[in-house]
Amino acid sequence: MALAGLSCAALGVLVVAGAVRLPLAAMLGDWSVTTVRAGDRVSTIEAAVASVVLSVAVVAGARMLWRRMRALAAATLEAACLPGRGRLVVVEDEAPDAYALPGLPGRIVVSTGMLDALDEADREATLAHERAHLECHHYAFVAATHLAAACNPLPRPAADAVAYTVERWADEHAASACGGRRQVAHAVGKAALATSGHRPRRRLPDAVLGLLGRLGRQRNNPLATAGPIPRRVAALLTPPPTSSPPLNLPLLPLAGAATVIGSSALCAFAAAHDLHLLLALAGAG
Repeated sequence: MALAGLSCAALGVLVVAGAVRLPLAAMLGDWSVTTVRAGDRVSTIEAAVASVVLSVAVVAGARMLWRRMRALAAATLEAACLPGRGRLVVVEDEAPDAYALPGLPGRIVVSTGMLDALDEADREATLAHERAHLECHHYAFVAATHLAAACNPLPRPAADAVAYTVERWADEHAASACGGRRQVAHAVGKAALATSGHRPRRRLPDAVLGLLGRLGRQRNNPLATAGPIPRRVAALLTPPPTSSPPLNLPLLPLAGAATVIGSSALCAFAAAHDLHLLLALAGAG
């Protein structure tokens, strides 16, 4: 989100730098066009290209925001209209399905077909997984990264990774609640097999519910080309991490991300500051 916002801010500075060179803008702002053109190296072509790119980014971000707000509003309405007042809602449907529905309050929807496909231990693990989606607001993480990816193509791999990681987050939450990673792995695999031959009838897109996830290919990884379910099961069958999450984070990607975001912030601030000083000088002259 920071990278997308800062990149749009930098493009906005370029657009403004090109606009202040116009005689009409100089007349409205009461500054000298000659001084601005002499002190500003941004060409009209650069400003025009920045204007087109910024327009595309703003329109794409607005469309994504509007679609996601509509979807979340529909989810909230559907959650309020479901029968009962408890968090768990069982619907009569032969097609196996289970998902977390964000709302006020959020609901966990499970079909009778899914309940019939799972035993008691698997049901407990599945419900703990869906509770994690609601309690940790995973739909907000997915929505934020998708919005950033719509405004800037660079975070798109991160958006796909976040959509997958929230599923792993919910898996680990369920493992802690149920006391067994192997049990959660069994429930994930069993639920996936149950739903493989059926198409869910839910009306909301999966991305709103935090259910999608694709992880980019990794070298020397036999699961690199596998789907999210095999990767989740394989991760649950490995030993749990022995250190706290902050100590497990890779330092090189974090340093690279911090460098990119910091450079973007520095460039946007420096460009805006220089433009401000130039306009102040042109106005004084």
